[in-house]
Amino acid sequence: MKRRDVVKNLLSNRKNLLVVAGLGSTAWDCTAAGDSPLTFPMWGAMGQAAMMGLGLALAQPKRRVLVVTGDGEALMGLGALATIGVQKPANLTVVVIDNERYGETGMQETHTAHGVDLAGVARSCGLKVVDFKDLKKAIHTAPGPNFAAVKVKAEKIPLVLPPREGALLKARFRRALLGAKADTE
Repeated sequence: MKRRDVVKNLLSNRKNLLVVAGLGSTAWDCTAAGDSPLTFPMWGAMGQAAMMGLGLALAQPKRRVLVVTGDGEALMGLGALATIGVQKPANLTVVVIDNERYGETGMQETHTAHGVDLAGVARSCGLKVVDFKDLKKAIHTAPGPNFAAVKVKAEKIPLVLPPREGALLKARFRRALLGAKADTE
């Protein structure tokens, strides 16, 4: 499968889904699928997407939260899966787009290219591992925490950059999330 096709499919008909996009390619994939103020790209915070998603899921328990991250970032933050498994947010799904490469630093192989099983790690941490065919339903309706590792082709593709200004991203996400209350709180 191709990463952009997978992400575009996951974000189609997203409605009010809150999305945290991991550093690098997954943020670009989410932007290519259609930039949205309800997507928060993690510029410069490798390894933090899953924890940001957890915090958002806990703070907004009535909203569905999707984390879209890469295998390199997931490997860097494996402890996040343990914390998510302990906290058990029913509204959170973590999707790892696994091309077995560190795309931002030269396409070096990650540990998933050598047998590290992220779905197995997630399962042992207490997350519900979802097959790709059931993933979209899990994102929108299945109680979580849910996890999927989606293997994609290792390819260098053109960048589609989200806005880079942190204050702007925070403000637009906050306004999209809270509406008029964002300007008063």
